[in-house]
Amino acid sequence: MTEVVAGYDTCPPWAPFFGYLGAASCVILSNWGSAWGTWKAGIGVCNMGVVYPKGIMKNIVPIVMAGVLGIYGLIVAVIIAQNINAPNNDGTTQYSMYNGYAHLAAGLCCGISCLVAGGTIGMIGDVAVRGFGLKSSGGKRAWYTAAEMEGDGTGPTDAMNADGANKLYVGSLIMLIFSEALALYGLIVALILSQHSFKCEADN
Repeated sequence: MTEVVAGYDTCPPWAPFFGYLGAASCVILSNWGSAWGTWKAGIGVCNMGVVYPKGIMKNIVPIVMAGVLGIYGLIVAVIIAQNINAPNNDGTTQYSMYNGYAHLAAGLCCGISCLVAGGTIGMIGDVAVRGFGLKSSGGKRAWYTAAEMEGDGTGPTDAMNADGANKLYVGSLIMLIFSEALALYGLIVALILSQHSFKCEADN
């Protein structure tokens, strides 16, 4: 017959493994999404800077939004890590499997949400800033001479180019905001999940 120790089934000594796994996965996946978004959007900004240098500072918004994703993962991971109790001297722990599963779910919820949000921000940012540069410059390059930029006078004017570029900028900004919201949804649910707890009280 198997001996059942009170509290062992609900608070085994290996229960914190799931909590630390949730904290680690949250930071790793969030930073992955942040790096992914920064990489893709940064390539687009560098490319656009060659075509239209004046628009570089205006188009670093995707990079900033991608960088925030890592902060979301850091917040959730710190909260999870602080709620993991150290084991007692006899090897038992008050940290339950319920807490471990809840913290693992919270870490994956925030981490994967930030990962997909970073990919979306990077893809949209890359294409949007390249298009903004081409639209603002009218397809001309920054190193063109005055004679080359004049052309035959039949193309769109600078005012038309600026208006089209502003419309594209507003549209891309809205898409980036909703992409960032994906990570925010994961952060909110992760914070709620991290507050669920059950502790095994030691017998007197």
